[in-house]
Amino acid sequence: QVQLVESGGGLVQAGGSLRLSCAASGRTFSSYAMGWFRQAPGKEREFVAAISWSSGSMTYYANSVKDRFTISRVNANNTVYLQMNSLKPEDTAVYYCGRPARQVVLPTTLGEYDSWGQGTQVTVSS
Repeated sequence: QVQLVESGGGLVQAGGSLRLSCAASGRTFSSYAMGWFRQAPGKEREFVAAISWSSGSMTYYANSVKDRFTISRVNANNTVYLQMNSLKPEDTAVYYCGRPARQVVLPTTLGEYDSWGQGTQVTVSS
């Protein structure tokens, strides 16, 4: 079972930036796509971004974050990143990284994932 540890959250003003990191354990990191989700208070966990396995040549974003967020990966470090720019108050949530249960190209639905980190809080003030 893979272990995922997120970091990099915090409090930022609207328009600011943050970079989240997710470190994974094990030797199979490059063999799986990875994804970021978020969950705001009283809401369901929602998809944010996904990156394909190996080189990460393919990415996919939720419409709400497209052109503001960038997902990337460094396989040598077993780490996936989420660069968040032009942050808005509605981006406030706990952000989770996840690994899918199977080797699919770009998993975008909650049910495709079976491994999660503990989450990191992102708060954007207006």
